[in-house]
Amino acid sequence: MRRVREVIVVEGRYDKNALKQTVEATVVETRGFGVFNDRERLALLRRLAGQRGLILLTDGDGAGFVIRNFLKGAIPKKQLKHAYIPDMYGKERRKATPGREGKLGVEGMSPEVLLEALERAGATFEDGEAIQSRQPITKADFYELGLTGGPDSAARRSALLRKLDLPERMTANALLEAVNLLYSREELLKLC
Repeated sequence: MRRVREVIVVEGRYDKNALKQTVEATVVETRGFGVFNDRERLALLRRLAGQRGLILLTDGDGAGFVIRNFLKGAIPKKQLKHAYIPDMYGKERRKATPGREGKLGVEGMSPEVLLEALERAGATFEDGEAIQSRQPITKADFYELGLTGGPDSAARRSALLRKLDLPERMTANALLEAVNLLYSREELLKLC
């Protein structure tokens, strides 16, 4: 399985599952149109774009292009690559009927088609030995670090958010997702 350096942005969890079976990469969901009103998710995407770059891989339907255009306006051009899937008509296996436009989305594409789309977008493939996967930071770790479940947990999270230059209103779950994408367990322990 080939490893992609950039963070790949998709619309939903089924798209994410399809990509995870194709490449080794960090894949983040927009949660469909949810990204429009989710300042935390947008801030996270901007941060990831600055650190590793983003590859947008949305469906080829109207909704996919609305999401793509929104992110295109929100992320600096130099930090963004665009991957496109071909127009293929049909329906995904999990659905009873095809979508409104009758096109397959990212989840309906074969691994070969997804890999080709990433190659055409200019994805940075890291060949050689696979990088060891990091041990994820868990809610239990947050509890042990005093970031949840304690009398001053909110203040500790606020201090950590300021230190990491993340939005101050991030929930504990959003912070957990962000630190898992941006930092290793060891780096987080040094910061706390």
